[in-house]
Amino acid sequence: MMSIAVLVPCYNEAVTIKKVVLDFKAILPEADIYIYDNNSTDDTVSLALEAGAIVRHEPRQGKGNVIRTMFAQIDADIYVVVDGDDTYPAESAREMIDLVSKGAADMVIGDRLSGGAYARENKRSFHNFGNNLVKKLINRLFNGNVSDIMTGYRALNRKFVKNFAVMSRGFELETEMTIHALDRNFLIREVHIEYRDRPEGSYSKLSTVSDGIRVIKTIINILKDYRPLKFFGAISLFFFLMGCLSGAPVIYQYITQVIITRIPFAILAVGLMIMSMLSLACALILDMIAKANKRSYELRLIDYEKRE
Repeated sequence: MMSIAVLVPCYNEAVTIKKVVLDFKAILPEADIYIYDNNSTDDTVSLALEAGAIVRHEPRQGKGNVIRTMFAQIDADIYVVVDGDDTYPAESAREMIDLVSKGAADMVIGDRLSGGAYARENKRSFHNFGNNLVKKLINRLFNGNVSDIMTGYRALNRKFVKNFAVMSRGFELETEMTIHALDRNFLIREVHIEYRDRPEGSYSKLSTVSDGIRVIKTIINILKDYRPLKFFGAISLFFFLMGCLSGAPVIYQYITQVIITRIPFAILAVGLMIMSMLSLACALILDMIAKANKRSYELRLIDYEKRE
């Protein structure tokens, strides 16, 4: 029988945490439910203990820091990661776990968006816009077809968890996790879930602007690391076009008058073309390094499976 761990990162979720624990205990009585408290100042810890959860603590603030500690400390065959705000239905966990246990997926995503539940329940229009923007951007850049990039409800197998280096500190974690799965060719499946908004008295820890900026920065950094040819190639193309625009008047003057008087434009054009060539060289070199790292990762996965 496969061991199951339900991982719930928490910060000030006293209003909902007891219900979340009891719901998952009812649906998954064989699972261990871990609550990792992230410096809560309310009764989250006492209520989680009262509901029968295993409570641990992570002093470094941020969801990414909590998940990093969870993945490092907890051993299980299947992991269910869910928020402690009671917005995700425990009833969907069994279907998600079954897909992982049968080998049909390395990661199962709880899809909030496809059925329209998130748009109906979440009244923050900028969040809906941000989710759709990130979804389109990631799927385009990484040739994916994922419906919900930023969902906090996932089922994962042990191979994925123990070979995923969490770099994010905050809520941009979900984006990083999805990109990692797409780039490393893990099996991804999605299960439609009925998202519900937070109950009265519970409040979101998300900051629309600051967390949105962090997600965009995460995408840029991951694109630089995972797709350097596209990233630095785009920079090279930009410098090349700017160099052509700067140099066109100089070339035209030389062709028509056999003289160059626009020296500043000539210097600027040469500088831009040099920057373009350097960016292209970086793109090619880093692309080779990225491919070598990908091959090393695949070999590491083979070694991991042999050890398991």
